[in-house]
Amino acid sequence: MRQIRITKIFSFETGHALYGYDGKCRNVHGHSYKLSVTVIGTPISDNDNVKFGMVIDFGDLKKIVKEEIVDVFDHATVFNKNTPHVELAKELSDRGHSVLLVDYQPTSEMMVIDFSEKIKKRLPKNIMLHSLRLQETDSSYAEWFAGDN
Repeated sequence: MRQIRITKIFSFETGHALYGYDGKCRNVHGHSYKLSVTVIGTPISDNDNVKFGMVIDFGDLKKIVKEEIVDVFDHATVFNKNTPHVELAKELSDRGHSVLLVDYQPTSEMMVIDFSEKIKKRLPKNIMLHSLRLQETDSSYAEWFAGDN
C-alpha cells in the first residue's frame, strides 16, 4: 500500500522576547501561532482493526501534540534560560504567570526544531513526522521537513 500524508492544524497563544535582538522583538510580545503537523505512513489494512484505513487517528495525533506542545506553550511566555531574561521570568512566575525557560532563542525557527523532537518521540514506530509549519503571523512562518534533517 502507498504512503499517505495527513495533517492536523493546532492554534495557541504564546508570548516571548528575543534577548539581544536589534528590533522590536526584543520586547515581550505575543503571537497567535498556528502549527501544522504532517505525518506520513501506510493506512492500516487490517479489516478487523477499528482504525482500518487510517494512517493514524486524528484524535491520537491531537493527543500527542496537545500534551507536548499546545498545553505547554498556550498562554505561556517563553524565554531563553541562558539570558538575563531569567530575572524577568522569575518575577512573572512569582506573580503566577506561566513561564517557560528553554535552551534556545525562542524564535519560530528554534521552536519548530524543539517541537519536531518532542513529537517524533511520541509517534508510533510505523508513523514518521514528515513536516511542521509554525505560523507566527499571517505572512510569516518557519518550516521543518524530515527530508532536510
